[in-house]
Amino acid sequence: MTNDELIAGLEQIKNLLVSVATGGPRINDVEQRYHQTFAMVAAELARRHIENPITFGSLWDWYGRWSSGDLPSYQSRREFIGAMVNPVINLVRTGHQELPEPTGWQRVDRCVGELRDRLASSSTEEQYQAVGLLGREALISLAQAVYVADRHPSLDGTQPSQTDGKRMLEAFIGVEMTGGANEEARRHARSALEFAVALQHRRTASFRDAAMCAEATTAVVNLVAIVAGRRDPQ
Repeated sequence: MTNDELIAGLEQIKNLLVSVATGGPRINDVEQRYHQTFAMVAAELARRHIENPITFGSLWDWYGRWSSGDLPSYQSRREFIGAMVNPVINLVRTGHQELPEPTGWQRVDRCVGELRDRLASSSTEEQYQAVGLLGREALISLAQAVYVADRHPSLDGTQPSQTDGKRMLEAFIGVEMTGGANEEARRHARSALEFAVALQHRRTASFRDAAMCAEATTAVVNLVAIVAGRRDPQ
């Protein structure tokens, strides 16, 4: 089974789990198709030594879970299944499954998590472009978390707006990573930032563009979190 075939199987399982729990087809009408797809996917994941995160061997098992009371809304059920299946789709698609360490900045962590989930579920140019937009939102949120106007003067003298994540982060890097000893680290941080911003604005988006954008954005978040002391040992 190729990667594309495995991803297609995982997507079909995800769609069936979501649809039967959100007013879609009756379980009895799609149970056989689910069983067949689940068996093929489970066998392929086992062959690749990838843990199967899908705990429902039957749609009736899933029915028992969602009807237990703690997944009352359609949205809660979609989110539950997405959190279960999207990481393994991302693992198959990219070759690794990174779960970034939380920074403690809730809005930043939420943006990065959504960025990874969107990458895992995207398949069209428009969806890949949306990954870039989420990357932009992540950097804006990051900048708003660390930028202090009185402490971080902009490099070009222009006062950054509340949505000018690039200018705010450049100012933060320039001040917090100052000195000759930090020159290489400062250059690396600025390069990662430039790369992330450039990818976010590409109009022709492919999976590779979106994946690189996600990696570059996550790299900037991690670098800034380190400089801000968010990765220091407790």
